[in-house]
Amino acid sequence: MATAKPLYDRLRKNITAYSPEEAREMAFMLLDHYFGLRKTDVLTDKPLPPNRTEPDWFKILERLNRQEPIQHVIGTTIFCGLEFEVSPDVLIPRPETEDLVRLIMHDFSDRTDDVPILDIGTGSGCIAITLARFLPQSVVTGWDVSEDALAMARRNAQSLNADVNFAIQDILNVPTEGIRKFDCVVSNPPYVTRSEAADMDRNVLDYEPGLALFVEDNDPLVFYKAVADFCVKHLTKDGACYVEINERFGEATREVFADRGFTKIQVYKDIHGKDRSIRATF
Repeated sequence: MATAKPLYDRLRKNITAYSPEEAREMAFMLLDHYFGLRKTDVLTDKPLPPNRTEPDWFKILERLNRQEPIQHVIGTTIFCGLEFEVSPDVLIPRPETEDLVRLIMHDFSDRTDDVPILDIGTGSGCIAITLARFLPQSVVTGWDVSEDALAMARRNAQSLNADVNFAIQDILNVPTEGIRKFDCVVSNPPYVTRSEAADMDRNVLDYEPGLALFVEDNDPLVFYKAVADFCVKHLTKDGACYVEINERFGEATREVFADRGFTKIQVYKDIHGKDRSIRATF
């Protein structure tokens, strides 16, 4: 009877484009995705499912060794415990964004009335859908400029049984009328400058959407200015704005909100000690 450990060893040894540590984690992810085997199942060498359908391992390894993200290879990723469909049309959700979502859930967990929330640049829908799932009192809207991204967000909302109103909208060109006020505005906008691209890995540069990643060097805070301007008009008196930020521009982004009348602005660091998100209130 075929068991997990020999297949795991074969996979990790043939994932050669990454470090040994990364290859081991990818091999675990593959066995989990295709056979439902957890890490402890692999390490204890449990039998492979007898009725399994073997994927094309050669093609999978070939894609991984071209540095295509494993999330694209298997088509999904886990975010805050939920499984999201992903593709080159959307940014792959990052752990840092999970921290931002947990901060919002903490801040609004005690609310018993409706909490209108807007997610600007929703992408896969990971922020909007997670908030809709775990904050039952929330009324969530997700905006994006990409129809392809919105199509994926809608599929994710349907598969995860989340009630989110997705709409195409560019935060740089918001109508002056017909927009409600929100208790929470959240955004993980493009914030990587073009000059930073030279230091990025191929698995990001070649396979993730530049529209969701990059801003021009001459105006790296353009989206934060637009979000802050929007919040001046459309955030409720006791509402809060949450944004993920470029570690290089923590203080400059804080000043964007301060210049627009926000009085309580907190900059949060990620697990690496880098400026990563901001919470701003009036």
